[in-house]
Amino acid sequence: MCPTPVRTVALALIWLIAIDASSEDVGGPGALRLLALDNLQAILPSSTRLMVHPSAVEQLLTELDGQPPDWVTVYGRGHHDPGHDDRVFELNRERDAKREGRPALSNRLAFSWTGELSQYNPQIGGFPVALGPKFMKTSWGIVRFKPEEAPGNLSITTDPFHREQFQRQLKQGQPVEIDVVMTGVLVPDESFVYDFSHDEEGLGLIMPFVRVERVDFVMQP
Repeated sequence: MCPTPVRTVALALIWLIAIDASSEDVGGPGALRLLALDNLQAILPSSTRLMVHPSAVEQLLTELDGQPPDWVTVYGRGHHDPGHDDRVFELNRERDAKREGRPALSNRLAFSWTGELSQYNPQIGGFPVALGPKFMKTSWGIVRFKPEEAPGNLSITTDPFHREQFQRQLKQGQPVEIDVVMTGVLVPDESFVYDFSHDEEGLGLIMPFVRVERVDFVMQP
């Protein structure tokens, strides 16, 4: 598994987005690929930009928004500051306007969330997958990619060897985690949302919104 994206205390909540999340266009079952995240380009369209390392995310943000915001000024005295919400709203409005028409807005992006397998379901011939976000530390702040609609009814199929291995681990109470790689384009009217972390005072949070076109299931070989 790729160690770069970090978890915050919000990890406890990642399973709130379960396999019955609603999405009609993408999701469903898929084969598990044994592949390092750095090698994703081999299975994705050549024009796809991989958003699995901080440096790649920082480069995208620089192309679109120039430089990080002055988080200290925007935060002020914190969430209870009467002007806090107005400053965050204004930050988003200004950046949305300046970002319009920039070429990187139309790039196809691939990002990774965490998937955790549930017990094998013979009726679907695979392992249901619960889905949860990853949080990535960057020089701009914490970045959390978000699908416009979370893909639903996720499950993976795999070869007999790994199926038996996963079943054994799950019966022993050991979690089995994979990477759920979502590929798509930024949502035109709400491509980024700037906010603050609720876990660490004054820490900037950036949420790119992606219209997901495909889902791949990946595990480090």
